[in-house]
Amino acid sequence: MVHPPVHTPHEVLPARDRDAEITGWALAAGLGDERAAERFVDATYDDVRRFVAHLTADARGAEDLAQETYLRALPSLRRFAGRSCARSWLLAIARRVVVDRYRRASARPRIADTADWLGAADRAQPRQLPGFEESVALADALRALEPGRRRAFVLTCVMGLSYAEAAQVLDCPVGTIRSRVARARRDLAEIWRGPAADGGRAPLPAAA
Repeated sequence: MVHPPVHTPHEVLPARDRDAEITGWALAAGLGDERAAERFVDATYDDVRRFVAHLTADARGAEDLAQETYLRALPSLRRFAGRSCARSWLLAIARRVVVDRYRRASARPRIADTADWLGAADRAQPRQLPGFEESVALADALRALEPGRRRAFVLTCVMGLSYAEAAQVLDCPVGTIRSRVARARRDLAEIWRGPAADGGRAPLPAAA
C-alpha cells in the first residue's frame, strides 16, 4: 500500500523546475532508488487524488483510486524514459484507472444505477474538494461545463499542467486542449455574467 504523504515545509520551486525535479525522482526510482520513489509519491499524491476525485465525483473513493494508480505506476517506472513530464505520465495512468473502474462497474448491470457510468462521472463535479478553494461557486460553474472542456480547464488552469501535458493526459492534440480551454473560459464568463450584476462574481483563474 502506498501511504499518503506527510507534508513538511520545503522550498517552493517554479512549476517547470518542480516538474523537472519530479521527473528526476521518477527516473531514479525506476533504477531502484527507494528514497526517490518516496519523494515521487510525496510530490504527486495530492494531484492524483484530486484528479481522480474530480473525474469520479467521489471524494471518499478517490483514496482507493489513487492507491490503484500508484500500484500500476510504480512497477512501470523502470520503463519510464523521461521523454515527457513524469507528473503528466502519472495522471494519464490515473485517468485509465478511472476509466477501467467504470468499465468494470458497467459490466455489472445488477448493481448499476445508470447505463452510462463514465458519462455520469464526467458530468458530475464534487463540491469542496481539496484544491478547489476558489469557492463553491467555481465548483458549480465547473459542473456546468461540457465534460471535455472541464477536464482541459481543470488540468491547465487549476492543476497547472501545460497544454502539451494536458494533451498527453487526455490523449488528444494540443490544439484541441487550447480550443477547449478557450471555450471553457468563455463558458465560465457567461455563467458568471449574472452574478456579476450583483457584485458576486468570482475572478477567473489565471490563464495557463
